Amino acid sequence: MRVPLSWLREYVDLPAGETGRDVAAKLVDAGLEVETVEQLGAGLKGPLVVGRVLTIEELEGFRKPIRFCTVDVGSANGTGEPQEIVCGARNFAVGDKVVVVLPGAVLPGDFAIASRKTYGKTSHGMICSGEELGMGDDGTHGIIVLPHEHEVGTDAIELLQLVDEVLDIDITPDRGYCMSMRGVAREAATAYGLPLRDPALLDVPAPNSYGYLVKIDDPAGCDRFTARTVTGLDPEARSPIWLSRRLQKAGMRPISLAVDITNYVMLELGQPLHAYDRSRIDGAIGVRRAEQGEQFTTLDGVKRTLDAEDLVITDNSGPIGLAGVMGGANTEIADSVTDPETGRVTGTTDVVIEAAHFDAVSISRTARRLKLSSEASKRFERGVDPQAAAAAAQRTVDLLVLVAGGTAEAGVTELIAPGAPRTIAMRADHPDRVAGMDYGRETVVRRLQEIGCDVYGQDELVVTVPSWRPDLAEPNDLAEEVIRLEGYGNLPSTLPQVPSGRGLTARQQLHRRVGRALAGAGYVEALSYPFLGEGVFDQLQLAAEDPARRVVKLVNPISDEEPALRTTLLPGLLNALRRNDSRGSHDLALFETGSVFLAGPQPGVAVRLPVDRRPTDEEIATLDAALPAQPRYVAVVLAGAREQAGWWGKGYPAGWADAVQAARSLAVEAGAELTVRQGRYGPWHPGRCAELLVTLDGVETVIGHAGELHPRVVKAMGLPARTSAMELDLDRLAAAGGEALRAPRISSFPVATQDVALIVDTAVPAAAVEDALRSGAGELLESLRLFDVFTGEQVGEGKKSLAYALRFRASDRTLTAEESTAARDAAVALAGERTGAVLRGV
Repeated sequence: MRVPLSWLREYVDLPAGETGRDVAAKLVDAGLEVETVEQLGAGLKGPLVVGRVLTIEELEGFRKPIRFCTVDVGSANGTGEPQEIVCGARNFAVGDKVVVVLPGAVLPGDFAIASRKTYGKTSHGMICSGEELGMGDDGTHGIIVLPHEHEVGTDAIELLQLVDEVLDIDITPDRGYCMSMRGVAREAATAYGLPLRDPALLDVPAPNSYGYLVKIDDPAGCDRFTARTVTGLDPEARSPIWLSRRLQKAGMRPISLAVDITNYVMLELGQPLHAYDRSRIDGAIGVRRAEQGEQFTTLDGVKRTLDAEDLVITDNSGPIGLAGVMGGANTEIADSVTDPETGRVTGTTDVVIEAAHFDAVSISRTARRLKLSSEASKRFERGVDPQAAAAAAQRTVDLLVLVAGGTAEAGVTELIAPGAPRTIAMRADHPDRVAGMDYGRETVVRRLQEIGCDVYGQDELVVTVPSWRPDLAEPNDLAEEVIRLEGYGNLPSTLPQVPSGRGLTARQQLHRRVGRALAGAGYVEALSYPFLGEGVFDQLQLAAEDPARRVVKLVNPISDEEPALRTTLLPGLLNALRRNDSRGSHDLALFETGSVFLAGPQPGVAVRLPVDRRPTDEEIATLDAALPAQPRYVAVVLAGAREQAGWWGKGYPAGWADAVQAARSLAVEAGAELTVRQGRYGPWHPGRCAELLVTLDGVETVIGHAGELHPRVVKAMGLPARTSAMELDLDRLAAAGGEALRAPRISSFPVATQDVALIVDTAVPAAAVEDALRSGAGELLESLRLFDVFTGEQVGEGKKSLAYALRFRASDRTLTAEESTAARDAAVALAGERTGAVLRGV
């Protein structure tokens, strides 16, 4: 909500010296979120005056039309002679009143005006458009043409209200009444302790039987409807400058007189209105629910298919408006048209004004389903004062009569569904107990009365809520009002007492260790949205029956292109890698931990829980059963150089081994035994894919994969060549590791190193040989490392040589050579038994 300070002063007598920033500070203390204070006309310096165009000469021989004009600016130029000005605009004629800036003036943006020679003429100033003066677009994209009643030489800075301050307020959903000058003025009056001149306090005639006929078929959707009629409007009438400027400052573009007035009253009182061309209405106005599939063309020219929940305004021909959202093209106010032969101006002369109150939920659902958010729907879905409808209609009628020369018909239609004011019972000391400080009954009653409540009672208060505050529904809401008006800054600060023995859970500790381990290894955390489109599964080359393709789809996704919850972290990470690579960062190592959402073979259906009571345990269990499994995964992606080349060495590129090593590092953090085997799965290269396994309940279970991505996946997703990735189920890894992580025991005795080179068949995985060596070496083995792989004529065709370094150490003594050799031989023997390995050179 944009609030011009000059407009706000009409309703509250703010201190003369108060600036926009001072008012913003007061409103922030009262709980409003003032984002910026815009200084309109900052740096603007005159002379800027009203001028009358005397002559126009068309200059020839230039690429674009150029006009040499003489303009009467009165005595503003010091001589009284016509001012000569070169101008390229064409939306004005001889005799028109325009805005002229003279040499010596400075326009917004520090644009100094001086006489200069251009297009073979000397231009002494400039004829201005609204955009050049910082007024915004008025829809013409041309020169400002003023009404003829303004005198030549008048100061245009004051006439156009170019200098002002505008507060840009972010209105939260519970403060819908502040989407109006009336609501913000009420908050300002309360903050300053000043009286409010309520613009809704108007003399409104009582409803009678000869107003425009209205029928309401759905009182739950429309509980109040006011209709007024104005006839004899001048089709040539235009919005006055003061009204257009207030709309522009509030962020709205002037359109036509009738529309501008309804928009102005909406901004002033917060009540959305609509003006119908009376000549286009066929019979009585009705309010009903739309028929399923019924079609209707809105003011923006779009034909829309309606739902049975949508509320519509109708006449005998069908829908003429989408209630609370947008009017229809079939009853739109007609633009004035001049007959070129007779000069007669035609247009809308009779209008019917609608000021109604609609159900907030219904309007919100319609606007969201049709993706048609309007200024009216924004207000209705946040709550509009139903009792302001009659005043808003009367204010609109008054302005139409005043500005357009119309006549207000005596008929007044006002249909009101039966209802009673809302009351809330509250103990007088309830705000004290909520805030932890003593306000006292007098302060509580005074603050509640300031926001418009009627308060009765002593210790037990009965509070009648004002009609413009639908957000006040229970005692805590009233307590919040007292607290915010007394000042959040006055609340005492008390640090909470942390109970001993509580801290991070084992799962939380593991997540932190995982993040620190990957960050320490050079990975950068990247957080992505948990949404994806199903087309990404084809890019990842997942099989048609792959469980990852079973997704949970959202009813209201943020993006229609990504309507499903993710079943893998890779798409988000790979998108981040591609985006960074395209921006020049080619050496990348990213990681992410987060939940994935795995739907079962039979997706559950969530039940709608009741709101009038606490759900039963069975109902909650049914809802939980419908939720997808949400394990926590961890994934890494790499591309480019893993280590940069420099004076320290050649560096090396990131590869599949780095992705596998990331998985090993996480297994160490979880205290789990990770088995790495050759695998084959979806996005990974079939010859460079590792399968990651752990033992759960005595059964080896695959928890993830690592390796280099398939070239087709790289091409489909636009990734750098040889991109590698790893993804595993962090929850299963934690389950395989147990609760507590054991620290390694450090022996003070020396280590004994034994190297072995084993020849095996090429098809034998190195991991299988390693497992056999580890099992055969026994408890004395401290570590085992593969440091060389060799193939060639020396080892024979179809064979390979694997060289391992074995480190032996005892915790209680120094090992003898015989002990370490015996342990090595036992390891080699078991490897030969399991994999057919033989010592090289034997």
